[in-house]
Formats: sequence, C-alpha cells, structure tokens
Amino acid sequence: MAEYQVCTKGIWDARVPGIKFGEDGTSNYARLQERLMQMYPGGDKGQGAWEAIVAEMKARGRRSQYDCIVGVSGGVDSSYLLYLASRFHLRPLAVNLDNGWNSEVAVKNIKKVTRELDIDLVTYVINYEEMKDLHKVYIKASLPWIDMPTDLAIKSVMYFYARKERVKYILRGNDFRSEGKQPTEWTYGDTKQLKYLHGRFGELHRLRTYPFLTLPSQIYSASVRGIKDVRPYYFLDYSKQEARVFLERNFGWDYYGGHHHENIFTKFTMSYWLPKKFGIDKRIINLSAQLLSGKITREDALEQIRKPALTASEAGSLLKYVLKKLDMSEEEFNLYFERPNKFFYDYPSNYQLVYRNVKYLDPLIRRYYSFKPTSIVEAEFRREK
Repeated sequence: MAEYQVCTKGIWDARVPGIKFGEDGTSNYARLQERLMQMYPGGDKGQGAWEAIVAEMKARGRRSQYDCIVGVSGGVDSSYLLYLASRFHLRPLAVNLDNGWNSEVAVKNIKKVTRELDIDLVTYVINYEEMKDLHKVYIKASLPWIDMPTDLAIKSVMYFYARKERVKYILRGNDFRSEGKQPTEWTYGDTKQLKYLHGRFGELHRLRTYPFLTLPSQIYSASVRGIKDVRPYYFLDYSKQEARVFLERNFGWDYYGGHHHENIFTKFTMSYWLPKKFGIDKRIINLSAQLLSGKITREDALEQIRKPALTASEAGSLLKYVLKKLDMSEEEFNLYFERPNKFFYDYPSNYQLVYRNVKYLDPLIRRYYSFKPTSIVEAEFRREK
C-alpha cells in the first residue's frame, strides 16, 4: 500500500484505488471532481441548460402520456426529483423496483410523494427467490459491490417502461456534487458479468422475472428508440440537506438513517460488507465531494468519517437479519467472507470493450446521455495522468 496520505482538498486517502498526490498534497480525485464541477457549473448556466432539456422533453413527449420516467426508491434524491419534475410542469411516470429489500419507510415515502403530486406510480416486482440467488452469487464471487443485481435491474426496468410507454427521457437522481465519483474498482458491473457469475455460482437454472438490459439493448434504446438518460442535479444547484428538510415539511416524508439506507441490502453492502471485508468506506468519496462543493467543512467530514457507519450492535443485528432473509447460515457466510477478495476485472465483462473504444463511441454516448458519464470522465482522466 502507498504511504498513508490524505488529500489536502478533500479526505480522499491512500486507500482509494489509483489515487495520486501532487506536490501540494492535492489528489487526482480532487482534480477529477473539480473537472466535473467545471463541466457542469450549475448556477445560471446550469439552470439554462436544464430548462432547455425541459423544453425538449415537453416537445418530444407531447404525443405520449408521459414526458419522462423517474426511478424512485423512497430516498431523498429520487423523492425530490419527483417534486422537481412537477415544479417544471413535466408529466413523469414514477417507476419503483421491488427486489424484496425495500424498507417500510421507503415504501411509505414513495406513496406519500406520488399521491401528493398526483403522479402515476408503477412497481416492477422481481421474484424474491431470483433476487436472493443473485445476491448470494455476488457474495460467493467475493466482489465488493454485491448489490450490483439491484443497480442493473433498476436501470433495466426504467428502460423497459420507457420503451413500453414511448417515453424518450429517463430522469435519474445522481448528484456528483454530493456523491462524488466512486472508483471503478469498487462498483463496476454489467449484465454480461452478471450472467457469467450466475452461470458459475447460481443455484437457479433460469431467471424468469429478473429484467436484463444487455449492451445491444442499450444501443438499440439510444440509437433506434431515441431514449436519453438525464441527470437534472448535474445542472441545478441542489442541496441534499435542504431537499430532505423540504420533503419532511411538505410531504410528511421520513428519513431512513443513512446514504442509500432506504434499501436494506444496499445498507448491508455499504455499511457491513464493504468496510469489514474490503476495508472500503464509500463515505470517503461522498464526504470529499461535499467538501469540495462547499456543502460541509473539512472538520465535519473528518468527524463523520471517524465514526463507524454502524455500531457493533447495529452491525450484528443487520447481519442476522440479512442472513435470515438470504437463508444462509453464519458458517456458510463466513466461508464466503474469508475467500480472497476479487474485483470486476477478475471475471468476464464488457468493460474493456466499452472503455477501450470510448472515443469511437462518443457519437452514441451523446445520443444516450444528456451529459458525459462520470465513469467516462474518470477513464479519460486516468489516461491523461
């Protein structure tokens, strides 16, 4: 491991893959975050860009029942995004994925906001035995982001309903200013890899309800169906803290205790599996981004990161709940937990195909996104440095 060092502009440290420090102590991750902030500056310029996208959505959606699809989880970002769509007089269809792990408070939050705003809601339910099998597959594969089946399913379901309802835009609540860019080594995954892992580690012969979005299907969605991925918070001056207060006051919305803790398995992945097995604390990235964005002070960030995501008692209770829901004994879990750590590059995927050919795929990326994905910016940035 590199000599322990902490970035002078954020709290990125030597534990972050691919980190490099300049003579002034500034890390390449801080420079990457600054580049993203320059690309999407917010303020009047960002507001103008967003309003142009809104006008485009309304024009292209006039013959459909909805202007856009909004994926909802009951969390702050997606709940506020529904309000934002309503505020700009868009006609969104709210899409929720039920993977069997949604917390009760999250489900109630979704119903409160959609009911108050009079927004149609559709929920796609995955057979829990399939979801259970996939989560166990990623645990057996000893990968960091064992909630990848959920992430891929959410994306697939949004595109499914976009095609079904003839909607051209999908709005997502990602916000690099509060979340930062997680290292690819920690979180990359794709459908090709999921299928490979299920064939190798899965117990079920077929996945009948799990929604797949393959690379050819993504290309078809962008190039033929004209569906575009939009991240409004890239353009707008958005504060997660202020959004939470607004939701609580206006919708009776309830907080669930932590970043992405609205889903119990996601909470387990972030707060138990990653830190205990891999020594990964994703809060380093989140808090550093918020620090550079002026949302918190350095003292606040350091104070938060010193505290464990869960107390020992909370961690024990969470593990017990998860193992029971996975039908997995503690002995079996420990067997997998002690296996050597693996990363996405240890199994087949589309990563090399996509990221080695980014410059050739640029025209397609422009059709697929209203922005340049942070993963692409990161890949370009790493090659430069």
